[in-house]
Amino acid sequence: MTLRLASHVLIAFMLSTPIAADAQPPVKVYRLGVLNIDSFAGPAGQAFFERLNQIGYIEGKNLVVERRFPHSPGERWDDLAAELVALKPDVILVTICGAPLEAAMRATRTIPIVVGTCTDDMVAAGIVSSLTRPGGNITGQQKLTPELSVKRLELLKEVAPGAARIAVLWDPGYSDFAADWKSLRDAAQVLGVTLLPIEARGPDEWEAAFAAIADQRAEAFMTMQDANVFAHAQRLADLAARSRLPAVFPYDRNSKTGGLMSYGVDLPEMFRHATTFIDKILKGARPGDLPVEQPTRFQFVINLKTAKALRVSIPQSLRLRADEVIE
Repeated sequence: MTLRLASHVLIAFMLSTPIAADAQPPVKVYRLGVLNIDSFAGPAGQAFFERLNQIGYIEGKNLVVERRFPHSPGERWDDLAAELVALKPDVILVTICGAPLEAAMRATRTIPIVVGTCTDDMVAAGIVSSLTRPGGNITGQQKLTPELSVKRLELLKEVAPGAARIAVLWDPGYSDFAADWKSLRDAAQVLGVTLLPIEARGPDEWEAAFAAIADQRAEAFMTMQDANVFAHAQRLADLAARSRLPAVFPYDRNSKTGGLMSYGVDLPEMFRHATTFIDKILKGARPGDLPVEQPTRFQFVINLKTAKALRVSIPQSLRLRADEVIE
């Protein structure tokens, strides 16, 4: 082979061979599990996924999302959690404490779990070792529920200053709310009111609960902060309207569906922030090293349409403090 022919062969070979330096590395695809009470398609879920997109995790591109939630009352949380764990996700978002988180904890002690919002004291409940150093495979966010419960009671007393008997609707199957009850009873003593605990294990018992509220001659009522109060906001608002009593709720969703007032955490903001934990874990951080955080933003909403229907006067000073007033 002549030198000229050899050089032509070499050039042809080089042009036909891909240069390794120009080859694109394969895209890393992460798998995220989501365990929630519903499809997670509401404002909180939208905020969560929008923020994930903003920081570079895009479903269908570099992110696979496996959602599990009860489609019927008969579905067991343990089964849903086991399904997620079998898919071997890189991290699991459990949106709330209580039964969903307990099931996830039984299903895995190794896959990282981020708790979106927790009404329990995560240390007292044995979920984490400490807020600053959670240990284990769990971290996330917990709400300041005792403080928020007291604030709701104080707001209710401002709207109904003459109310001496205030019913508290709560679900003992969701939590014992021990810290909330202690704080509420201390506050009730200062405010000069009697608290009437009304138990209801889920929406199926709400009709009977409201009958008990009437039987005990309550003059106002409030609810504890649990998943059913959020998930079934419309039904609860309808029952509250029928009771003709002033009430305060924990979520803005409650007031926007017809409840008189709500005061609580900004849930979409909390779930936006939950992506910070997801991002750090996917980049190699251990959940046990990520401190549990608490909310810094709260929302106070008043529904003046409901106030008018109930013939409840909302003081101007209270209206000015509200983040949103529904006319």
